[in-house]
Amino acid sequence: MKLKAALSASVLALFFAHGAQAEPPAAPPDPDPWRFTIAPYAWALGVTGNVTVRGQTIDTNASTIDLIQKSDSLGALMAYFEADKGKLGFYTDFVFAQLGFGASQTNYHNPIAGLQITTRANAALTYRLFIVEVGGVYELAKLPWSTEGSYSMLDGTLGFRYWNNSIAATFDASANVFSNLGFDRSFGIAVARSGVVDWVDPVIGLRMRHQFTPSQEVMVRGDVGGFGLSGSQFSWQVVGTYGYSWKYTGYDVTALVGFRALAVNYTQGSGAINEILYGPIIGVSFRF
Repeated sequence: MKLKAALSASVLALFFAHGAQAEPPAAPPDPDPWRFTIAPYAWALGVTGNVTVRGQTIDTNASTIDLIQKSDSLGALMAYFEADKGKLGFYTDFVFAQLGFGASQTNYHNPIAGLQITTRANAALTYRLFIVEVGGVYELAKLPWSTEGSYSMLDGTLGFRYWNNSIAATFDASANVFSNLGFDRSFGIAVARSGVVDWVDPVIGLRMRHQFTPSQEVMVRGDVGGFGLSGSQFSWQVVGTYGYSWKYTGYDVTALVGFRALAVNYTQGSGAINEILYGPIIGVSFRF
């Protein structure tokens, strides 16, 4: 009996030891998990520069208030998304707007007898733009400061910016001699349409962030692109924002205010876009 009891105890000990060894060890937590940022925002656009449609060049100089009065949409459908892991990240930025310029915000460069910028239609010039930027971010340097939670960070950015533009200039026409210019004619109105003008620019830039406290951050970003490689002759962008953060149901929520300017110089055939888009931005970001 004693021998049987000893054998049973040995078998049970071996069984439990084997079972304990069979259980896989718990995976250690990822020390550097993915981080995601989603930021819908509004960009209150002002515009200065000129556009050329079918050989007709028109200066544009309109403030945000001017465009609000004439535009079908302003500051619509804008958002930023970024995903980071370690020092490497990826981002995309999306902008869509349809801007209307009145006769008082435009100046016609190529006067032709019987053809002048309209004063009858609601918008003398309608400019629809759709911009998508996709790229990567890499942390170049991070400098902690003596204050708890305070640091500065420098990132490099590299990506592509896709432009999709459509422009329609409306003229008051008193003669029928303009059909050979490719204008649409209707009841004394001549409309020069560009059709869809799109291209892709390579862009390269830097982004600097400074965290004053765990809840306050300033970000400044700049880039240049185009270089006449496959799209525009040259483009540049500058963005600066201030953010104030707080916790909400487990997410980091940040209210953002700032300023953005985006410029492009593009020419092809009888069309050209040489514009600076600028104005304040306001938005909110969610980090998780």
